[in-house]
Amino acid sequence: MDDARRDGPPPFDRPFEGEDTKQRVYGAVLHLREPTTVAEIAERADCSEESARTYLSFYADLGIVVRHEGRPVRYERNADYFEWRRVNELARENTVDELRVRVSELTDSIEGYRDEYDADSPAEVDVLEFDAAQIDDVYVDLGDWATAIEERRLHERARKKAAGSTAPSHG
Repeated sequence: MDDARRDGPPPFDRPFEGEDTKQRVYGAVLHLREPTTVAEIAERADCSEESARTYLSFYADLGIVVRHEGRPVRYERNADYFEWRRVNELARENTVDELRVRVSELTDSIEGYRDEYDADSPAEVDVLEFDAAQIDDVYVDLGDWATAIEERRLHERARKKAAGSTAPSHG
């Protein structure tokens, strides 16, 4: 295989090719948005159901997935775990001041969208009120606005976490 092909994106039909089973199951978990059977996860991860079950149990113990009892047992991605990881990563990689500045920038961006669309949130904007030539741009803005709201929330949590960890101890 030449270097250009090896460095490119994975093929769509086998996105986890070249990874071990544990990584493939984890990759499949990352894409879960609803409770999914072991059989479906095993198929996505291109592994046996027994291997998928073993790694899913391991990931459930770590809090990465949530196990839903029943017949059949189903697993789903634990969004709270991934949010916790993101907040910790932001707090670890940024200073309190950097996080404060980013929260301020995101707040300005959100206020700009509120002013532009005369609405408090993207959900309040009726895209059909715009002419056909503008709709694509409005959808992009609404997606960016929603992302800014979520990023501000995460950065603010990280700022509070970082500020708490740098506070002098009174002991």
